[in-house]
Amino acid sequence: MGKLDVPGATLHYEVRGSGPVLLLICGGIYDAAGYAGLAGALAERYTVVAYDRRGNSRSPLDGPPEPQRVEVHADDAARLLAEVGDGPAVVFGNSSGAVIGLDLAAGHPEQVRALVAHEPPLLTMLPDAEHWEAVLADVEAAYREGGAGPAMGTFGAAMGMGGGEASEDGEEAGAEQGVEEREPPSPEMLEMFARFERNTDFFVGYEVPGFGRYAPDVEALRGSPVRIVPAAGAESAGEPPHRAALVLAEALGTSAEIYPGDHGGFGPHAAEFAARLEEAFR
Repeated sequence: MGKLDVPGATLHYEVRGSGPVLLLICGGIYDAAGYAGLAGALAERYTVVAYDRRGNSRSPLDGPPEPQRVEVHADDAARLLAEVGDGPAVVFGNSSGAVIGLDLAAGHPEQVRALVAHEPPLLTMLPDAEHWEAVLADVEAAYREGGAGPAMGTFGAAMGMGGGEASEDGEEAGAEQGVEEREPPSPEMLEMFARFERNTDFFVGYEVPGFGRYAPDVEALRGSPVRIVPAAGAESAGEPPHRAALVLAEALGTSAEIYPGDHGGFGPHAAEFAARLEEAFR
């Protein structure tokens, strides 16, 4: 484990294994612990780096919360790669983390060899983008008037997802980590759930609006030397992030790969995800 000072925040990061650097970027309310299973499955072949994004869990901001910009988070990822790596890395990002990965590939292509962008919620690229702008406005209003609970309710109802980023509580998160209900959670798991719950306010109040309105630089991505692999879940067809992955692939002149599970499939299907990522990065 380590700490890295970046402008406006201090990042908590974790390193496992040895070999080429593989950066895992989480999304939503999750932190580095959400990738523990996947990181463990990849650590025999890669130096796996996972971190808590600024403002979440163990990566505090230097000041009060403020609206978040994807570009700032991508700069954080670039600084972390400069800290732990000695050349271009391979990157996996899920959900908001996939959006950050795309901006990293566009803005810092010298640091990335390949990116698997799993279900990036690029709402501005969807055919019904105007609808999603109205949803984001409703989420902002709900947060101003009632806080995280009403805002998450508004966001979750609009997304209509079975799990992943729109989840409000640790029950969904636990399912995504492959935790069987009959097994009592460990103290570490309980601590992780508590961090996720605390992250909810920051996520819906300060990340969702800015991330939801982000538009990737498609021309920069098309011209980038980075190999970009959009990916969608086998069990999430029709959900906005799945649809966005397909739209992104079409815009980049490629096709989306289908990965196991739904929006959070990297948890319960960690071994299968690891095998697919190794194949993509080769």
